[in-house]
Amino acid sequence: MKRIYLFVILIVLMGSCVSRLGHAPDQQLSTGLFTPVRLNPETTLIFISDFIPDHTRVDSVKIPAVGNDIWQRTGNEIELLSSPEMPLLMELQLWVGDDPYSVLLMKSQKQDARIVFDSLLRVGQAGNTPVPAIYTDDFEGHELDIQTQYNPDLVFVFWENFRLPCNFLELEDDGDIEIHIPAEAKTLKRSFIRAWAANQYGVSNDLLIPLEYGKVLEDPALMVRNEEHGMILYNVFVDRFNNGDPGNDQPVDDPEILPAANYHGGDLRGVTHKIEDGYFTDLGINTIWLSPVVLNPEGAFGYWPDPPSKFSGYHGYWPISFTQIDYRFGTADELHELVNVAHENDLNVLLDIVANHVHQEHPVYQQHPDWATDLYLPDGTMNTEKWDEYRLTTWFDVFLPTLDLSKPVVYNMLSDSAVWWVKEYDLDGFRHDATKHIPQIFWRTLTLKLKTGIALPEQRNLYQIGETYGSPELISSYLGSGMLDGQFDFNVYDEALVSIIRPDESFERLNDALLESLDYYGSHNLMGYITGNQDRGRFASYAGGDLLFEEDSKLAGWTRDIGIGDPLAYDKLAMLIAFNMSIPGIPVIYYGDEIGMPGGNDPDSRRMMRFESLADEEKNLRKTVSELAALRTGNMALMYGDLEVLALSKDVYVIARTYFEEIVIVVFNKSAEQKDISFKLPGRFDETEFKTQFGADFSGNDDIITLGVKGNNFEVLVSQ
Repeated sequence: MKRIYLFVILIVLMGSCVSRLGHAPDQQLSTGLFTPVRLNPETTLIFISDFIPDHTRVDSVKIPAVGNDIWQRTGNEIELLSSPEMPLLMELQLWVGDDPYSVLLMKSQKQDARIVFDSLLRVGQAGNTPVPAIYTDDFEGHELDIQTQYNPDLVFVFWENFRLPCNFLELEDDGDIEIHIPAEAKTLKRSFIRAWAANQYGVSNDLLIPLEYGKVLEDPALMVRNEEHGMILYNVFVDRFNNGDPGNDQPVDDPEILPAANYHGGDLRGVTHKIEDGYFTDLGINTIWLSPVVLNPEGAFGYWPDPPSKFSGYHGYWPISFTQIDYRFGTADELHELVNVAHENDLNVLLDIVANHVHQEHPVYQQHPDWATDLYLPDGTMNTEKWDEYRLTTWFDVFLPTLDLSKPVVYNMLSDSAVWWVKEYDLDGFRHDATKHIPQIFWRTLTLKLKTGIALPEQRNLYQIGETYGSPELISSYLGSGMLDGQFDFNVYDEALVSIIRPDESFERLNDALLESLDYYGSHNLMGYITGNQDRGRFASYAGGDLLFEEDSKLAGWTRDIGIGDPLAYDKLAMLIAFNMSIPGIPVIYYGDEIGMPGGNDPDSRRMMRFESLADEEKNLRKTVSELAALRTGNMALMYGDLEVLALSKDVYVIARTYFEEIVIVVFNKSAEQKDISFKLPGRFDETEFKTQFGADFSGNDDIITLGVKGNNFEVLVSQ
């Protein structure tokens, strides 16, 4: 009876049936897959240009699941009121001629609750309610099957940005849904099938299935370098990476700057040399993120009291130009050469862009001080380092004016500059500094200009990732088709840091953070999952105990020589990297973490990179990173697969990624001793044979696998 009910629901929701779509995406009309819109509890403002850059091409708008009385279109904007009667999933149709481009809308599931402290409070559904789940099952030719669990009463399937009519879906006897891939997909090298499901308890995970000329993509070797889900990022901190030209070494000549806060000599030519000698390729990296290379001031600024020191602009985050390359890093020709050599070696190049602020010596601030926010608050106190309460106006320091990016003259100037960098140097995208401190109008303006000026006319992907410390709700507010593709997920990193390193903490913390992120950002998100970053103490030093969670990591970096401590740190760091390589999103390696470089916080976390005279532990870690990266890019399941947690306890964490019949299982053991870890396989894994990738012994008995995993270690099983 339930199967019949589901089939009827599918027919009703899909509307009238046609024999075929009758159209393929207009390659000059939109770019990329439309990100679902998560509605607000009350009113949501949707910008049509986020999806169709030339919004005037959209003749009409429809939301079939709701009445016309709760929404209205005014030019480029759609204002939609929330309603309790809304289904959890809806389709927004943007009609261009006879073609309805589809945007998925997700109803807000937030609830108001009055908290009474002397009684129990239950908000929403109980934790074990059967929210639906969907999985890839099998495929043949131009058809594929997906499995559903817990009786969804809404199933939405998209090809590209078109919702498939009901005649493309067929409910099979075993409960699977067969999807007929549109004939138009045969004309495109790469297109995608996407699916979601919902019932009264919530929305399922989503599926993302890449197609190669209309057939399910099986061979990862057919992917090209700028396909985002296959990216592995490496953060090159230019001044501290490799000195390719000692002739441009010019540290600031000021005795008030201690060596740790001065230029070390790394440059663009040094990065190019490491590309040419195969360092990134051997490591398995396919995307390089360069720290800022614009001109910075020559003087000393800021102050650290113990020991007393000022700072140079070696990091690149104090711009005094929007377009000029810092002579201490190289020349325009050398950046052109770096990007060309990278592309020849099948590497993407992202550039770090600073839009939030300039240095006080920047000509723009000198000529237009009114283009900056106020340094003083109405009560007379300084508006510095007010990261949350005044996040859109706060100055990072008294010599770093924050630009008022709510002003059209300012956000147009900065967005034009960013577009110029991509056009001039053929970059593949950006890492954006201080994202949450910049109003959304800047990000929406920049993304629209990148689409209309580059992505659409040149038909190529540009990836943008931001940096925001805050809640998933705040982070996700900067994501979407008209905004950024991803942000760094510091919340998951923070839980990984604690869960993996501290024996008294549980993997349950990490799993909770991961599931929350997948709920906010999607099951196939483009978030960045980091090994560390320039503003943190090094993971390896925390893991080895030479840097303590309880101490001031910045003060420690200045006042003592921080090393590794316990060599188990290398195994724990390998676990973190294995975790990042196993989950959805984009793995990000902070330079030096592939060898377990030690250090406290800034500037100690920014030591000069070492390539030679490595200890055995460092060599072994680098080898493990390379093997993990090869597994990531060599298995469709790790890039596009569904995620399922097979086992979870204080010390054990087992994750499965599945892409049709391809299965990868990653098993973590954070206890000090080797464990024989047993876990049950889902029924759809029946008769699957596995092979270990790192030499652990395992046995299988019916649907139970038992695997011997060393303490503070992991193992990877890959289906054969």
